[in-house]
Amino acid sequence: MRALQFDEYGPASVLRIAEVPEPHAGPGQIRVAVRASGVTPADWYLRSGRFRDRIPLPLPHVLGVDAAGVAAGDPVFGMVELARLGGANAEYAVLAAWAPKPPALSWDQAGGAAGNVETATRVLDRLGVGAGATLLIEGAAGGVGTVAVQLAVARGARVIGTAGGANHEFLAGLGAAPTTYGPGLARRVAALAPGGVDAVLDCAGSGSLPELVELAGDPGRVVTVADLNAAAHGVHLSRSGGPGADTPAIAGLAVAAGLAGQGRFTVPVAAVFPLAEAAAAHRLSETGHARGKIVLRP
Repeated sequence: MRALQFDEYGPASVLRIAEVPEPHAGPGQIRVAVRASGVTPADWYLRSGRFRDRIPLPLPHVLGVDAAGVAAGDPVFGMVELARLGGANAEYAVLAAWAPKPPALSWDQAGGAAGNVETATRVLDRLGVGAGATLLIEGAAGGVGTVAVQLAVARGARVIGTAGGANHEFLAGLGAAPTTYGPGLARRVAALAPGGVDAVLDCAGSGSLPELVELAGDPGRVVTVADLNAAAHGVHLSRSGGPGADTPAIAGLAVAAGLAGQGRFTVPVAAVFPLAEAAAAHRLSETGHARGKIVLRP
């Protein structure tokens, strides 16, 4: 089968389509004929060698953690075994966690859903976000941010999301109160939430953790999924794969599917590329300005 892999660390140009053996499902797993799969920042972190010392990989490595496809005639979406950190950007993939694909989500939306749903659910659970809470999301217009906004709103939380001005109307449509990131954030957030915020999710990794901790009043109320310098600020870096990973929140897949069926959840798709143009997909992800999820079609 055809799969996206890299044989050496480096820029997006090291990606290539290779013929590899088809995978086979083990106990508690399913194999899907992939219709669409996602690209995450973790993919290009791995490919670039940014995690080389922390997460050594046997090369060549097939990328991708989430996918949607057909298993035994049924449409599903889900994730690979996260300890493998890849395998979904291919014609066939083995999923270790999955849920039925709701008709409300297209193949592209479902293909890019699972990883972000799991990440957002994991962090919202850790932060204890529920009804009546006020949550600030830094970098709310990206793949994880857009999903976290919707899941937090569905829990009854009030969400404030930072993004560039061009994305404010978009965020408001998802249920967030939008504001601009950058200097002066504390003043702008205070205007929107005079009583302060209860929790902060950093999806941007832009170096704003000191200000986010100040806003929260306690580093324990801040979680980042993007800033590798989190420990220097007393902040937890949440991840579901690699050494020291948090326990994956796979129950979130069924929750998101149910919300989609009620018209309360969607997956904004920033761009769709054929597998052969995966390098362009990675370059777009590296800009940090994709609005929603980047998806590959095999």
